[in-house]
Amino acid sequence: MNSYPGWEDRAAPPREETFDVVVYGGTSAGISAAVQARRMGKSVVVVAPEQHLGGLSSSGLGFTDTGDKSVIGGLAREFFHRIWLHYEKPASWKWQRRVEYGNRGQGTPASDGEFRTMWIFEPHVAERVFEDLVSEHDVEVRRGQRLNRMGGVIVAGGRIQSIATLDGSVFGGSAFIDATHEGDLMAAAGVTYKIGREGADEFGEEWAGVQKDARHHGHFFPDGVDPFVVAGNPASGLLPRITPALPGDNGQGDHRIQAYCFRTCLTQAPQNRVPFAEPDGYDPEEYGLLLRVLTAGWREVFRKFDPIPNAKTDTNNHGPFSTDNIGKNYGYPDGSYAERERIVREHVRYQQGLMYFLAHDRRVPRDVRDEFSQWGLARDEFVDNGNWPYQLYVREARRLVGEFVMTEHECLAKREVPEPVGMGSYTMDSHNVQRYVTGEGFVQNEGDIGVKPLRPYSIAYGSLTPRREEATNLLVPVCVSASHIAYGSIRMEPVFLILGQSAATAAVLSIDRGIAVQDLQFSALRNRLLADGQILELT
Repeated sequence: MNSYPGWEDRAAPPREETFDVVVYGGTSAGISAAVQARRMGKSVVVVAPEQHLGGLSSSGLGFTDTGDKSVIGGLAREFFHRIWLHYEKPASWKWQRRVEYGNRGQGTPASDGEFRTMWIFEPHVAERVFEDLVSEHDVEVRRGQRLNRMGGVIVAGGRIQSIATLDGSVFGGSAFIDATHEGDLMAAAGVTYKIGREGADEFGEEWAGVQKDARHHGHFFPDGVDPFVVAGNPASGLLPRITPALPGDNGQGDHRIQAYCFRTCLTQAPQNRVPFAEPDGYDPEEYGLLLRVLTAGWREVFRKFDPIPNAKTDTNNHGPFSTDNIGKNYGYPDGSYAERERIVREHVRYQQGLMYFLAHDRRVPRDVRDEFSQWGLARDEFVDNGNWPYQLYVREARRLVGEFVMTEHECLAKREVPEPVGMGSYTMDSHNVQRYVTGEGFVQNEGDIGVKPLRPYSIAYGSLTPRREEATNLLVPVCVSASHIAYGSIRMEPVFLILGQSAATAAVLSIDRGIAVQDLQFSALRNRLLADGQILELT
C-alpha cells in the first residue's frame, strides 16, 4: 500500500539549500550516515523531525540488544567505545559507585584489539555521544523539521531532486537517505513498501503471519483469565484493551504491527527520583485486566527493570499486561502527523497511568504496590520533557520493498546473502500484535515471537535500495526491505548504526561515479566498508 491521507502543507517561500547527501531523520542510523558522509569528504545535512538526536539509543533504550557483539564494527563499535570512555571517568558516577555497578555493561575488545566497549548506558550519555559526533564532524543539523509528505518530495527521472519541510525549507541533494523509523521519505517519494505481517505462503516462512500458538517470551496470559467486565458474563462486555475481532488463522497475513511502548528510565535513588504522577485522563478501570493477572498469582512485574549505570533502569515490557500498548498503533505508520500525535499521547497516558496504578491503586496486591511505589522517573533524564522519554519505541512501521528482501531464510542461514553490507545476530523478535478472546472464552495475546539465529547473518545491500525503476539515489537503512519476522531481528540499534554507515558509504561512492545506487560495483563498496572497520560476514 502506497497511499496515505493528506496532512498539513505550509505555503511558505522556499529557502533552498543544497548538499551532497541529505539525511532525513535524526536516529542513530541518521547520525552514523551523516558522520560517514563527512568522513568521506561530502557535504551533508541531517533534516531531523526530532529535537533530540540518536533515536531510541538516546530515548531510553540503554540496555542494548546486541546479540553477538563480535560482528558489530565500524562507527557502531566506535559509538560503544565512546560510551566506555565516558564511564571510565570517576565523575560519571554520581548516583552509584562504579564498583557497585560492576562489569554488567563492559564488553570485550574488538577483533583488532583497538577499542574497549560498553554496551549499557544512560540516555543522556548516548545523546551526548551523538552530539559530540555531529559537532566534531561539522554536520549541519536542522531540528524540528517535518517533511512535507504531500508534494514535498520532488522526483524527476527516477531521482529525488529535493525535499521540502512544512516550514517551507527546501533541501536539494545528489543522494538521499531515509533514516526515520517511519519511512516517511521513501513513502513520499513513491517507493513501494509494506505494513503488517506477510502470510506464511508469501516467502515460505515458518514464523510469518498470525502465530496463536507461539509462547516464546512469557508475554502471554496464564490459562483461564476471564476477559469480561463481570467474570463469566459475556453480556457485560469485554474489559478494556481486549479486541472483539477474530485473530485470524495461524500463518495468515494481516495489517497488524507489533506493539509500541516507551523505554522508561526509572530509579529508586531518593535524591534523583520523581514519584509517578496521575496523568490527565487517568482511568483506573483501564487496568482491570492487570488486576485479574495479579490475582491469579503473576509476579513478574519487575522482570524487565534492566539495570543501567547510576542506579537507573531501562524498563521494558514484560508479561501479559505491561507497558506494551497492544493493538493501539495500527494507524501509526501511514497516519498523518496529527493522527500520530494522537497515538503517541494515548501511549503516554496509558503507560503513565499504568505506573501510577501499580504504585497507588489499593486493589493492587500490597507486595507489588509497596515495591512499585519506591520507584520513580529519573530526575536527570529527559529534563525538558517532564523526565519522560522523547520518543515512542516504534518497533516497526513501514518496510521497504527493495531490490532484495531479507527473510527468515537469510536470518536462519538457510540461504546465502548476496553483497553483504553489515551483520545482524539478534533473535527474530516480535512483541505481541493483538489481544483477543479465545474460542474457549479466555483472554490471550498473539504475536510474541523469539527465534534465535544459529549464528550471525549478513544483511544484503539490496535490502537498503529501492527498486531501480522507483528511485536511483535513495538508501533506506532503518525501514529496510525485509519480511516482518526478519525485521524483528534486524531492527536493533547497533544494526541501525551499522547500516547507516554502509548506506552513506554507498551514497558517496555512487555520487563520485555519477551512477545509480543500484549500479554501484559491490567490490568497491566492500573494500571501503572493510577499510572503515565494518564486519560483513563470518570468517
